[in-house]
Amino acid sequence: MTLKKLFLFLTTVLGVTFSTQAQTFYKWTEFGASIGATQYFGDINDNYGFKEIHSNVGVIGRYNFNHYLSLRVSANYTQVGYEDKFNANTYQKMRNLSFKSNIFEATVQAEFNFFRFETGNLEHQWTPYITCGIGGFYYNPYTTFKGDKLFLRPLGTEGQNFGATYSDRVYGSTAVCVPIGAGVKWWLMPGVNVSLEVAHRLTNTDYLDDVSKTYVGGNKFAPDPTALNAAYFIQDPSLVLDPKNPIGRAGKQRGASATRDQYLMAQIIIAVQLKTYKCPSNLSYWRTQY
Repeated sequence: MTLKKLFLFLTTVLGVTFSTQAQTFYKWTEFGASIGATQYFGDINDNYGFKEIHSNVGVIGRYNFNHYLSLRVSANYTQVGYEDKFNANTYQKMRNLSFKSNIFEATVQAEFNFFRFETGNLEHQWTPYITCGIGGFYYNPYTTFKGDKLFLRPLGTEGQNFGATYSDRVYGSTAVCVPIGAGVKWWLMPGVNVSLEVAHRLTNTDYLDDVSKTYVGGNKFAPDPTALNAAYFIQDPSLVLDPKNPIGRAGKQRGASATRDQYLMAQIIIAVQLKTYKCPSNLSYWRTQY
């Protein structure tokens, strides 16, 4: 092979390689997973303590309208819980309430990037962002009594099972949440985007922890003192600490009904943006410019 033919061959190979690379693009969709930690705030943790943190895992799908605005769909599993023994307040320690609940959550969230973000572009490798949205979740609070796991909703701890007088205390197993938060995202390598996010979940329920209003009195749960049942102790766990001096008198405040329960989720999100060799449409082209 002459030098001229070799030069033409190498030029052709490099030209084809360059042409192929030049027509490589990233799709506007992303798919990924998340892992992190969750903390509940509510009637049993009304002073924003962090003494019972649980893990969370999830999956996400994200669609980028452009380099600044995205829409994300997420599904998460986590657990929340707290105990009065963690509180510094003497009355709360005597109250002795506790709970746990599994949470299955689905949300739709918008993301607003402060800076232009473009995977694979070193000039636009990271950005802080804010997020907000709406979602729904399933919950079912429970506690442990004498080694047994007991779900609290069927027990009617605030009188839900005692007629129309307490009908405003009946609650279901699903509720609405509103995630509001902020984070930082960057691309770890072209097509692999990582986010570190903290988002607070406001909810429309005050019974995530099965506590909200007032005591209804132990006699409703055990009218016959010789036939005490688990519900009698669980509605007023101060009986466990001091059976002769319980604090759960009828009408006395049991929770803080003026506020709704909440939970906070911190997550690391890893999402993959797949490559495509399809030439972008005119709309896609203009989106890449802004």
